[in-house]
Amino acid sequence: MTRAALCIWILSALVCVGRGDHHEGHDMGGQDTAVDSSDNSASLLASANQDFAFRLYEKLAAHADSQGKNIFFSPASISVALAALSVGARGETHRQLFGGLGFNNSQLTQENVNQAFHTLLQKSVTNEDTNAGTAVFVDNRLKPEPDFLDVLKNSYFAEGFNVDFTKTPDSANTINKYVSNKTNGKIEKLVENLDPNTVMCLISYIYFKGKWEKPFDAELTKEDTFHVNENTKVQVQMMNREANVDIYHDQAINTSVLHLPFNGSYSMLLILPDDMAALEKVICPGHVTKWLKWMKSRKYDIYVPKFSIKSSYTLNDILIQMGMTDMFGDRADLSGISGGQKLTVSDVVHQATLDVDEAGATAAAATGVIIMLMSYRHIPVLKFNRPFMTVITERATNEILFMGKIINPTI
Repeated sequence: MTRAALCIWILSALVCVGRGDHHEGHDMGGQDTAVDSSDNSASLLASANQDFAFRLYEKLAAHADSQGKNIFFSPASISVALAALSVGARGETHRQLFGGLGFNNSQLTQENVNQAFHTLLQKSVTNEDTNAGTAVFVDNRLKPEPDFLDVLKNSYFAEGFNVDFTKTPDSANTINKYVSNKTNGKIEKLVENLDPNTVMCLISYIYFKGKWEKPFDAELTKEDTFHVNENTKVQVQMMNREANVDIYHDQAINTSVLHLPFNGSYSMLLILPDDMAALEKVICPGHVTKWLKWMKSRKYDIYVPKFSIKSSYTLNDILIQMGMTDMFGDRADLSGISGGQKLTVSDVVHQATLDVDEAGATAAAATGVIIMLMSYRHIPVLKFNRPFMTVITERATNEILFMGKIINPTI
């Protein structure tokens, strides 16, 4: 029996533009016990998401298709979508999803996870600088369980739409317009070919806008050389700023870390190792926590390239390596989505973009789960003129919105 295809796309965007104002999220109130429980779940979820981010990065970096290429993705958006999928998963499929996402703490039940994502997404609803949520596109051939839709609506802020997936061009156009709108045009064509057997698409998006707390002066941007490797050099537009900045030199792994805050509570970490391969073998969430905690401010002459990169992944093999196997085959148990119909995941795809300039950074990502250092003088110099990693994080929770590796900023 042919199983119907269920599509889940995860979209995320970070856009840092010329905005100086920032509005804090409003206090949602509630009883102390409920707040404590929510805070505990959110803390456990943030920890699990950090671990998931680095495990996913490790798999992407090791994958043959990524060798010698830039890596950029949004672990936050992928976590949201797969967590939403887990709402409808049962049995071993659910266990694998929770295990792969790192939600195997005894205190993280499905209800706890739903509550924690509600807390995280609620901050977006009440914060002018962020926008996050989900959407469900459902074909008339699928009769989804009301409980599944209710959880998505109440915990994941899902919007619902009816589409006819047998009309593949029309349905793809509908989804692409929604994606483009939610990412302010950063992801314009997530869907190109839809299987007519598709019966549902679940979309998760994250969007952030802001600007550097201390922008670069465009007049100081000059052409410079970026060393891709020992044999390859490319010319880039190198931004420059001489100012007090937060720096951490991690001598244990021979790595320098530059902290560039945005207005509000988000930051970009630029991570410059002496040896990228050595860094990738050991880097973990604890490093980010340590770097943010022990950053020291002093005057530096920093050089950061302007760049614009795009990435696209099919994550099936990666997620299978991380233990999420059954959802892709005949063993898939997604009966919580529709008890009377057999569903299976056909593909998980992810797209991401990152643009960095003097005003700030612009990043977007879309994931689809388709179911069918140098010093001289008195002012030290830190120049990002060779491969480096980047992490975009929320300082209060250490939530990782985006992360990646810039091997060549010109492609």
